Amino acid sequence: MKTTGRKSVAAAALVCALAATSAQSQTAQSPYRFELGYPVAGTVDRVHDASALRRAIEAYKFFYPTMSSEALWQELQAGGAKVNERSLILLSTPRQVFPTTANSDTPFAMGGFDLSMTGPLVVEMPAGLLIGFFNDAHMRWVHDLDRPGSDKGEGGKHLILPPGFKGEVPPGYFIGRAEANKVGFFIRSVPVGGDVAKAIKAFDGVRIYPLSAAGKRPVHQFFDMSRQTDRHMDFPLLAWEDNLEYWQQLKKVIDKETVIGEFRPMYGMLASVGIVKGQPFTPDARMKEILTEAARTAVEEMRTVGYASRIPNRIYWPGRKWEFLIVRPTTSEYGGFGAPSFIDLDARDYYSFQAWAISPAMGRKTVGAGSMFLGAYRDSTGAFLDGGKTYKLTVPQPVPADLFWSATIYDVDTRSQIATDQDKATLSSLYEKFQANPDRSIELYFGPRAPVGKEAQWIKTIPGKGWFTYFRIYGPQAPAFDATWNLPDIELVN
Repeated sequence: MKTTGRKSVAAAALVCALAATSAQSQTAQSPYRFELGYPVAGTVDRVHDASALRRAIEAYKFFYPTMSSEALWQELQAGGAKVNERSLILLSTPRQVFPTTANSDTPFAMGGFDLSMTGPLVVEMPAGLLIGFFNDAHMRWVHDLDRPGSDKGEGGKHLILPPGFKGEVPPGYFIGRAEANKVGFFIRSVPVGGDVAKAIKAFDGVRIYPLSAAGKRPVHQFFDMSRQTDRHMDFPLLAWEDNLEYWQQLKKVIDKETVIGEFRPMYGMLASVGIVKGQPFTPDARMKEILTEAARTAVEEMRTVGYASRIPNRIYWPGRKWEFLIVRPTTSEYGGFGAPSFIDLDARDYYSFQAWAISPAMGRKTVGAGSMFLGAYRDSTGAFLDGGKTYKLTVPQPVPADLFWSATIYDVDTRSQIATDQDKATLSSLYEKFQANPDRSIELYFGPRAPVGKEAQWIKTIPGKGWFTYFRIYGPQAPAFDATWNLPDIELVN
């Protein structure tokens, strides 16, 4: 009995010692305190605040593509577009702070539709060099049009079906199925030989109307703003993204849109911070503070992931700084940034902070199909690009582009074309008559002052601000994929 007693006392002492060690460890490593296994009063508040903040941060990032799309629709309507009735034809310029990483390579048409009002939507595309697609309210791919799509540039009729469509699908259409009510389209018209007027004229052959109005005169209009290149346009997301307005705008979208099945866990995160479809959103002072902090933190995290990513397969050519933006290409089977068993959130954050819109044609490694986007944020030494310094990019010729290639400079804050008194952010093979070196390569320059004799191959940057560039190849050919052609890093000149 005495032995047993001594064993019991020893065991009890060991338990006490472990408990003391655990308590010391808890005090040293954790902000939370417990008594009798229960959280003390201060811990309860800290835990609930921390949990709400974490969920808000992740929900913010997940719905960033949604908010980018919503901001675009609002910007288009401010410019004269009208949902279901009128789209815009644009030649984007640096004065138009257009959705993340837009470019002025070609004229393009954009518009939005509410399928809950139109029902199935018909898009008739003419034959020719038109490149387009539909995305939904969450920046998810719905359908490709023309050259990268089913009709292969030969023209045809496309039909966009609304969520849950159960009716009979008529024959003779290329079919796209949307899961959200709001969809938007983007169509780029390639100006062969630099003939912009002819490229804009090509939009006359695009006809859009509800299937129920087939055989009637289409009422959808295209409003040509391409000559208003000095017109200022603002991207509203820039005013929302680091404050409470982000959540207020998101709540409006959640209320209007359909419920996406694969988003259910993320809707749950929104619910835990007070955003539920069809219910009032009335955050108290505590929740407003949490949501504001979450917005600031999340956008800083996305900025870091966008400009200093650690995604392993983003580097396109080993040993170079050029990054492939579509590290997880869209597919009809898995959707945007999808893999067989998960949504690639890192790839999604990396892309959506910088860019709007997605299509299988973007990132498709197929000769002559779609386009290739390569981004550079650092020079050859690994330093971030500085607007107060001068850099050179040597472009080997010929660039393996069936259509054309371009380099566009962007402001790191707006992710839109850099705006200076030069009013130019793009150098393109469509328009420029480049002066070539003896080896046929072409030198492009970026800096606050033009190098003497290179003024026509220079884009002005802003001292005290960072910048980055996208090098685009439209209709990429085999050498772009097999590395028999590659792009040197951007070099610091002075």
